[in-house]
Amino acid sequence: MNKADRAAKRGIERHHYPVRLEVRQATTAGGPTTVEGYASVTDEVFEMWDPFGAYGEVVRPGAFTKTLAENPQVQLLLNHGGLSMAYTRAGSLRLAEDATGLHMSADVNPIRSDVKDMLTALEDHAVDEMSFAFRVTRQQWSPDFDQRDIIEVDLHRGDVSVVNFGANPATSVALRSADFDQLPEAEARALWERLGRRFAAAPAAELPLSLARAQADAL
Repeated sequence: MNKADRAAKRGIERHHYPVRLEVRQATTAGGPTTVEGYASVTDEVFEMWDPFGAYGEVVRPGAFTKTLAENPQVQLLLNHGGLSMAYTRAGSLRLAEDATGLHMSADVNPIRSDVKDMLTALEDHAVDEMSFAFRVTRQQWSPDFDQRDIIEVDLHRGDVSVVNFGANPATSVALRSADFDQLPEAEARALWERLGRRFAAAPAAELPLSLARAQADAL
């Protein structure tokens, strides 16, 4: 395995972004409540992780142009699961790309218990991140495979989700143990040493649980 394997074709991906979500109450009693925010931002590099360590990833402007023109079926979910709260096909979920990224506006029914819980959490500022599920149809990697530019995506039958937290990038390294175990010994050792240097100064309480346990086991 080497860094060039990063460019291998992937399936459905989910990216998480800290965003400001706005809740607008209905103007008429019993009417829908509108939630607005960004499911993705463009031209900002985010740190991602895989078995080879950290790399930069950026969604480029125009990545959503083609898929939005094809009227994709997309639903609004909570943590990428449960019943749909809004749907592009029904007109209750509207998506558009602007200078910031992928903007979403959703009319949700506050009578539903799951929607009410989500709205309460948003109004209490207890959640403030969004994520979207998509497939990459065009991408470009830097020569050293340390930055991935996402040029075009497919949103059809994906979702935009209000999420508690974006998954800690380090957890995807342990680290899925299966990935780690499949690395050649020299690469696994190099990765382990690299992670050790990165997290050596971090208190165990601030580490992902899997890394904290691994660090304790190594002592």
